[in-house]
Amino acid sequence: MSYSSFPNDPLWPRASAWLGTRASAEGAVDLAIIGVPAHETSISPSEAHTTPAAVREALGRYSTFAASRGVDIAALSAVDLGDVPEPDGPDGEARVRAALRGALGRARLLVAIGGDNSITFSAMDALADDDLGAWGLITLDAHHDLRDGVSNGSPVRRLIEAGLPGANVVQVGIADFSNSRAYAERARELGITVIGREALRESPVAEVAARALAVAGAGGRPVYVDLDVDVCDRAAVPGCHAAAPGGISADELRSFTFHFARDPRVKAVDVTEVDAAADATDGRTVRLAALLVLETAAGLAARDAPA
Repeated sequence: MSYSSFPNDPLWPRASAWLGTRASAEGAVDLAIIGVPAHETSISPSEAHTTPAAVREALGRYSTFAASRGVDIAALSAVDLGDVPEPDGPDGEARVRAALRGALGRARLLVAIGGDNSITFSAMDALADDDLGAWGLITLDAHHDLRDGVSNGSPVRRLIEAGLPGANVVQVGIADFSNSRAYAERARELGITVIGREALRESPVAEVAARALAVAGAGGRPVYVDLDVDVCDRAAVPGCHAAAPGGISADELRSFTFHFARDPRVKAVDVTEVDAAADATDGRTVRLAALLVLETAAGLAARDAPA
């Protein structure tokens, strides 16, 4: 059943109506959303390019009100910038850079919807505008993404080689049996702070989020947050090819997203590694991706809420 066939209740506004599709809208906004449907370099064959459209559709299943947060994201101005066409490869990354040029001068917070995890390199590099040395990065990911070559397994290595300081990179949720000794040693050599799955079992989400922000955002530097959904338990995200049993819960990922987006140092968030074409029939992975967009917006709205 498509959300469009649900009853229209004016007292229950849908998140899809709040966002709309106003790619030609001009002027400053609170939140900008852009699709970056990269998929060609995925280590596991993927149709992740189908995901941005599926996430926009799924937004119709949700309202704009977060009762537990005490915020209604309808108070935020938002614009959907559409999708970057063919964002893979050198030419595609140039198109991402062109699409995101000036985005942070217009929007307080940007959400990039993937696509696979390769977009973390192209989007962050574009937003940093040749000044990666001044930024920090937080990844919620089962993997280090420090592989050689160019793929969805290499964005963190590529960003560091382009100037991002390893000392301001934090990787949360790194999983056992999902990485090699060589890449774990590479993370240590680069000075990356790694917060593994075991540590997450022992500390509250808010505490871990604050620790990650203190490192990535040291000195008030702007922070980019990569939400690789395969950090979750596979039962929650069947549309993530590399997700394994034992990852974090969907609720934990949503909570992390809110806590990060609430911090004014966070300038951009991406949602990656969801293959809408491989999802369960109930669409649970895509629905979670849509909720991550909404949790990001709720975090931004909470910045303005009275203490």
